Amino acid sequence: MRSMTGYGRSEASGSRLCLGIEVKSVNHRHLDVAIKLPRTLSALEADMRRLVQSAVQRGRIDVAVNLSPLPGRPLGSLSVDLALAREYADTARQLGDELGLVGGPTVTWLLEQPGIVQKEAEPPLAPEEAWPLLDGALRQALSELVKRREVEGEALRKDLEGLSADLRAQVDLIGERAPLSVERRTARLRERIQALSAGVAIDQARIATEVAVWAEKTDISEELARLRAHLAQLGVLLGDGGAVGRTLDFLIQEMNREANTVASKADDLEISQAVIAVKSILEKLREQTQNVE
Repeated sequence: MRSMTGYGRSEASGSRLCLGIEVKSVNHRHLDVAIKLPRTLSALEADMRRLVQSAVQRGRIDVAVNLSPLPGRPLGSLSVDLALAREYADTARQLGDELGLVGGPTVTWLLEQPGIVQKEAEPPLAPEEAWPLLDGALRQALSELVKRREVEGEALRKDLEGLSADLRAQVDLIGERAPLSVERRTARLRERIQALSAGVAIDQARIATEVAVWAEKTDISEELARLRAHLAQLGVLLGDGGAVGRTLDFLIQEMNREANTVASKADDLEISQAVIAVKSILEKLREQTQNVE
């Protein structure tokens, strides 16, 4: 089982540049991949997206790629426009002579003039040159991301197993209480009928019919059977692992539906209290499964 939150980072160095990749993931109902690339590498986005889709199945995935010069090596070289520098110097000397100023132009002054020093950028990194670096770095970053998601997923699994055990205990409590509740309702119905029909002959068959109708309306045996089946499926999913987030989500919805039906039929205080506990546990399960891949 994996969480949907994680982080991975990797770097790779080529002959001219250093490439860095960061991969972050957060919760999302589906797989949503966003890739931020330097413009010169935009042609590689589709290949990167396929790599991400092969590593993760669900979540919002943000991938950022940065290029930087190797340590001690600038991105490009400097050149000086000598012709322009001479023109600046000659013009400055002529102006000085005309105005009677002492001293001529200095090298520092010349270097500060527009266009004297120019930076020649190296050719951009071609996609075919960048892909081996990008492929290896992205795989490494995704591997780190997946490991972190698995570590957090294991913690989630243990938490979900604890909640599942609590849920099973409440369902068992309802199952134990249900037959006693039927007996109590039957006795209460007989007492009410006898009180209302004091001094009048009572048709025991009619009483039995009314009791049977009431028992049928409040019978929760089918709901309990389905809840236990869902709990068994929950245990299987937690044991198998994998990308089970959506299935868990659906299963919790089904259990919540059964709990609502039990609550509507319940005519017993302890059962009602147990149902409230069941719904509280299901809400905690639902919140936790929002982060399961």
